[in-house]
Amino acid sequence: MITMGARQSVGLFVTPLNQATGLGIVSISFALAIGQFVWGLAQPIFGAIADKKGSYHVLIFGTLLLAGGTALTPLAQSEGALVATMGILSAAGAGAGSFSILIGATSGHLPAEKRAFAGGFINAGGSLGQFIFAPLLQAIISGFGWVAAMLTMAAATLLTIPLASMLCGKAAAPQPAADQAADGLFRQVRLSLRNLSYLCLHAGFFTCGFHVAFLVTHLPGEVSLCGHAASVSATSLALIGLFNIGGSLAAGMLGTRYRMKYILAVMYASRAVMIAIYLMAPKTPLTFYIFAAGLGFTWLATVPPTAGLVGKLFGTRYMATLLGLTILTHQIGGFLGAWLGGIAVAHDGNYQWMWYADMLLAGVAALVNLPIQEAKVSKEPVTA
Repeated sequence: MITMGARQSVGLFVTPLNQATGLGIVSISFALAIGQFVWGLAQPIFGAIADKKGSYHVLIFGTLLLAGGTALTPLAQSEGALVATMGILSAAGAGAGSFSILIGATSGHLPAEKRAFAGGFINAGGSLGQFIFAPLLQAIISGFGWVAAMLTMAAATLLTIPLASMLCGKAAAPQPAADQAADGLFRQVRLSLRNLSYLCLHAGFFTCGFHVAFLVTHLPGEVSLCGHAASVSATSLALIGLFNIGGSLAAGMLGTRYRMKYILAVMYASRAVMIAIYLMAPKTPLTFYIFAAGLGFTWLATVPPTAGLVGKLFGTRYMATLLGLTILTHQIGGFLGAWLGGIAVAHDGNYQWMWYADMLLAGVAALVNLPIQEAKVSKEPVTA
């Protein structure tokens, strides 16, 4: 809730940062795009450390990075400084406390048939964070300024330290010896990267990252271009988080009954349809709220079935690393979504061609999930 709430609300700071620093939308978008990539890159790296050493110290270190990078952001007056604070420190810290680490920390303690729902429940926590943080931060920005909002967010992230203690305890550590764990990890990664189903999962998740990063970074800009107040942006982001709570839980429950590749295909196809409807609709506040609610239902609800498929294909021993690699691909798409959105609005004055690209990619993602060879949940797969 805390790490994703902070991560998914950064779009609210784009306009205030631009007004305060004069860096321009492209430079700020580039810094946030770097953050999207670093958030993804951090997850397989920290996931591998967690798989070998345990999750506790990874979560604590990530919290300190996230809080420190967020607190230093108001001091950034250049593109390089903004890349360092929001693009590297904050993003890496959020990655160390995100899905791959948390789902990996719990999956090994659960039977196979319950992992999809557990992943959905964890994912719902991230969506709840977005629902809470977005309107709260916007209210602080409006009342006390963006610097106060940024420092409040930095302080709030420190609450993850006691939560990490309760989650896994300081003594949490893997059972195999470190050299055995490292050898098995590298072997499993090599095997997974030769698996066509795993590569299809990556391809679909790339589109998800493009879509999510574009919207979380530039939806406030789209709302502003349509002549609406910043409160419409904050409400829309909050609605995305609220409806994704239901979507994440639904995806987790459906994953215990139906093939998860079909769940993913339907989610991606629905996004293409919703974008098409949005483009044809009048751009009123109600349109943004309905659009946010519809997208919110599938927003990050793709994570539970993706995690479930990774578990089906390869088991849970190296779940944090293998899921982290899919999230890295997700965030390569995220980098492009955040960065190209800034270039689009600077060049054309609107996001029109980005919406078309997003819609096309969603359709491709729906199709690419269908060839995945998904077995029924009956026993723990053994491929390592």
